[in-house]
Amino acid sequence: MIRASIALISCLVVMVAAPAHAQSLIRDAEIEAMLYDYGDPLFRAAGLRSEDIGIYIVADNSMNAFVTRGQNVFLNTGIILEADTPNQLQGVMAHETGHISGGHLLRMGEAQSQAMTTMFLTMGVGLLAVLAGAPDAGAAVMASSQQFAALNFMTHTRVQESNADQAAIEFMETAGISPEGIVGFFERFRHEEVLAERQQSPYFRTHPLSSARIAALRKKISESDFRDYRDSPEEIARLQLVQGKIYGFLETPQRVFRVYKRDDDSMPARYARAVALYRSGALDKAVEEVDSLIQSDPDYPYFHELKGQMYFESGKANLAIEPYRKSVELEPDQPLLEIGLAQSLIRHGENDEIEEAIGLLKKSLRAEHDNSYAWYQLSLAYNAQGKTSLAQLAVAEQSFASGDLRRAAMFAHRAKEGLETGTLDWRRASDILSVSEPMLRAAAEQRRR
Repeated sequence: MIRASIALISCLVVMVAAPAHAQSLIRDAEIEAMLYDYGDPLFRAAGLRSEDIGIYIVADNSMNAFVTRGQNVFLNTGIILEADTPNQLQGVMAHETGHISGGHLLRMGEAQSQAMTTMFLTMGVGLLAVLAGAPDAGAAVMASSQQFAALNFMTHTRVQESNADQAAIEFMETAGISPEGIVGFFERFRHEEVLAERQQSPYFRTHPLSSARIAALRKKISESDFRDYRDSPEEIARLQLVQGKIYGFLETPQRVFRVYKRDDDSMPARYARAVALYRSGALDKAVEEVDSLIQSDPDYPYFHELKGQMYFESGKANLAIEPYRKSVELEPDQPLLEIGLAQSLIRHGENDEIEEAIGLLKKSLRAEHDNSYAWYQLSLAYNAQGKTSLAQLAVAEQSFASGDLRRAAMFAHRAKEGLETGTLDWRRASDILSVSEPMLRAAAEQRRR
């Protein structure tokens, strides 16, 4: 499910920040799984651990990709939508991995570094379902357009770009992947070299290209043993399915219906139309379209997830449980799917369902400890059981993960008063206080200066 945030989500439901043109991050199990599948062999080839790399999806249909300190790769939805092949997306990711492995971000100026630090300290926005006024499973608006604008001064030098190109080719060849995708993607920007800066795409502005650079890449790739590698039909179909989903969620339903016409019976078209029908308020028709997808591929977990999302967000938690449960059965170790099922169980509210939800949320939080939406749902579950102190501790965790240190400290204090001294939960509340309170004092002192 698509959701705006860094807190959770199961299908695609982006909640964009209020200002016009504001950007947000989205969470989606299906898209993230695909991107990590693309990136894992490249990260390994670069000597990086995949679990240390964060891949984030920016809800912006302009073509851009960038990296930040801390080994984080950001991809605009526009990059995903415009890619003709998985190989082109891998080319982009390989190039960005080249910037990480080359330590290019370590050479940013002090002002840039401080701005980036500030952005990431304020990025975790808590409870999206409340802040964004949306009932979906855990979306959290991560950053405003002003915060993302800070990334614009991360313009790489031409030397860094050339080095990242060479590294990308090396990584792709080491992984047994054709580096052709690098040039295939860059060719899209070739004409922008002669445009005024305001007419250039964000990617071109931060990744200066030239005809000479593309020619150098072409020569290098022509010597590659893997230049004739091609994506399989299955890999291309997977990308097209994800593109249909993104388009369905981010474009207006009217535009979706114009692009994916009714007589187009392909899976991506039916996926996009199902989402557009749902967003148009035609729940029954949307479910009917999703059911046709499930009939075509009953073992694909994300069709079931979408059906669960549709029901849950339409106030039908009882009907959401079965499809969400099926998605978890088909993809058992996916935290975002587990959270989707848990929220439906909590909303339905039977005692045994609440207990099951707590187990699912604890499991998902072992994988994503900073998922603020999961902590919020856990607080609801404990509250439903009358376990007030544990509910307060969960709110403290949710606030801490969202960067709201004042609220985190307040609820950690309340939780400690009711928790048994020395227990693991009591110690965790103490840990939150030991981190939050000094930072709050330092912030107060800074304001007094």
